[in-house]
Amino acid sequence: MIEVSHLSKRYGEFTAVHDLSFSVRPGEVMGLVGPNGAGKTTTLRCATGIIPATTGTVKLCGIDIVEDPIGAKGQMAFVPDEPRLFDYLTVWQHLNFMARLYGVSDWAERGERILANLEMSDKKQLLPGELSRGMKQKLAIACGLLHQPKVVIFDEPLTGLDPGGIRRMKEVMRGLARDGVALILSSHLLSLLEEVCTHLLILKNGEKVADGSVAEVHSRFSDGSELSLEDVFFRATGDTESATQR
Repeated sequence: MIEVSHLSKRYGEFTAVHDLSFSVRPGEVMGLVGPNGAGKTTTLRCATGIIPATTGTVKLCGIDIVEDPIGAKGQMAFVPDEPRLFDYLTVWQHLNFMARLYGVSDWAERGERILANLEMSDKKQLLPGELSRGMKQKLAIACGLLHQPKVVIFDEPLTGLDPGGIRRMKEVMRGLARDGVALILSSHLLSLLEEVCTHLLILKNGEKVADGSVAEVHSRFSDGSELSLEDVFFRATGDTESATQR
């Protein structure tokens, strides 16, 4: 479970995120959306402990990420939009390294299963420089899932994936949710969020403008009419020009 309470992040006089609270329960997939500069990246970085919040708390599975960062991060996987890989480790060595970091004893069996699920079984001995952009993204995902995290945070996970990889990634997300993992999915691809997410959090100018189940957010902004998530997004963020054009 992810619990963010009264989170604010300031850079000098600039407030990137202001008094943000939300939660993601096991089995839920929360879509994090907002215009450029809305505070999405700052929220993710604070939630994962990459940068400290100015005020507020973040708890992962009940563990405060400031008071016990190792314990909290041990429950989590963060897959960024740009894979961070080691140039001179093969795919299989990446998994071995992650297993040592997290103390995963049965990593080989688990790694084989994850690579097969991501259609990468034949890439085990390749270096990152020999992988396509999409395959690098898959490797980052495999590394993140190896220790069976209870919280998974994806930032634009479909970058570089072909149509087959996109379909497989959606299946992976749904499978994680069925297994009781709490997921945050940040993406500008509203069609992806509409397919996969159970809940939505919409930010604008560092503040929350909508938070709830997909049905609740739709109901709040649709006025009873049939609207796509894109229409709902434009209404929620006050982009009346884009909403009118549709």
